[in-house]
Amino acid sequence: MQAKSNPLKEKSFQFALDIIEFTQKLNESRNYVVSKQLTKSGTSVGANIHEAQTPESKNDFVHKLKIAAKEASETEFWLMLCKESPYLPDPGLLSGKVNELQRILSASISSCKSRD
Repeated sequence: MQAKSNPLKEKSFQFALDIIEFTQKLNESRNYVVSKQLTKSGTSVGANIHEAQTPESKNDFVHKLKIAAKEASETEFWLMLCKESPYLPDPGLLSGKVNELQRILSASISSCKSRD
């Protein structure tokens, strides 16, 4: 039996890989503080989505998605900082990817809450 496809889980995993690749550029340019913060928040999005796949309850599922959404918001901040600062490398398409994850998370949270 094949496992059911989960686009949010797949997109957040790929996003974490992309974040790791981008933060290597930050490390190469010696922007260690931004790199560390972005690595933590950017990979945490996927980790929380992954953890939400085995919830203890519906409330637990929603709670983990909300944490993922908060981490995505923090990641968005660090990416905006990179985009606007002349001293940091441009994050390219990562801003659009985090925005897509935020939209999916928001829709998923709203959908779960409306089923009460």
